Amino acid sequence: MPHLPDVVLWSIPAFVLLTVVEMVSYRLHPDEDAAGYEAKDAATSIGMGLGSLVFDALWKIPIVAVYAAVYELTPLRVPVLAWTLPLMLLVQDFFYYWSHRGHHVIRILWACHVVHHSSRKFNFTTALRQPWTTWTVWPFYLPMIALGVHPAAVAFCSSANLVYQFWVHTERIGKLPRPFEFVLNTPSHHRVHHASQGGYLDRNFGGILIVWDRMFGSFVPETERPVYGLTKNIDTFNPLRVATHEYVAIARDVRAADTWRERAGRVFRGPGWQPEPRKTGRERDRVAVEGTGARDAGSARPASSPERGSDRSGKRAVREARKHDAGRARKRATRRSGKRGSPSSVEEPVT
Repeated sequence: MPHLPDVVLWSIPAFVLLTVVEMVSYRLHPDEDAAGYEAKDAATSIGMGLGSLVFDALWKIPIVAVYAAVYELTPLRVPVLAWTLPLMLLVQDFFYYWSHRGHHVIRILWACHVVHHSSRKFNFTTALRQPWTTWTVWPFYLPMIALGVHPAAVAFCSSANLVYQFWVHTERIGKLPRPFEFVLNTPSHHRVHHASQGGYLDRNFGGILIVWDRMFGSFVPETERPVYGLTKNIDTFNPLRVATHEYVAIARDVRAADTWRERAGRVFRGPGWQPEPRKTGRERDRVAVEGTGARDAGSARPASSPERGSDRSGKRAVREARKHDAGRARKRATRRSGKRGSPSSVEEPVT
């Protein structure tokens, strides 16, 4: 087993120092347009980060067991060397992109990731606002294990990716020189990712590299000041509610759903998905009339007014169908009474 450092643990002093520096910078050089800091919001973010350490330790037990089983089954082995670690980081960042993107477009996965987007502020404490249900993340890295990368190396790469992303959660750093902005995930790119405006939604998923977004069509540059938070904010600083509010909403929607198709959509479709409204009987009749009228108007002799001609033919078709149904109903009633109706006893449809 490779002996790799716990980069998150070693980075905690830097997290604290940078957060203090950012807070002081807002005191000394306030920016009215920036989201800045709010005590309750920052406390909630820090609380979510501390809670994630506890819950991640619990989720690691079954996840490590699955990873170890897959690693033992595969005949492939990738040694942990000075030149293979950068390649592992590159591959892990690629799979992180798809994990991150999936956690935005599938609602049950979004229920985990929404925690990180629930703050209306954007500062270094926002980086600490981590979910407590990261059991939805591990399947995205199974290909690395199957290719022979040791689970400890995958954990190291994931931690390094997380540590890198800490510094991009700030408004105090503007755009960097163009080469950096083209290749790396920067504060400017990540501000777009955390914005709630329509043009910025579900964009810039990269962890370390932004090139994945450029390759797969999800990149958007920062052109206007972002508005942070959710499209529908939750208005709470309670860590338990922050961690679970979307799961509660999914359960409520599934319980209220009328069909299994809708239930599946509420869980596996996008966060904003809504089923098509069910048509009433009157609406179905109107659609049938319009469709029949359009067909008749196409084959009939042109009327003086196309709209009125198609309307008359549509209504005539409905009248004929209703009289035909009435005739069939009278025939059935006659049979049940034991009498065979004569042709004269059934009203002929009007032609």
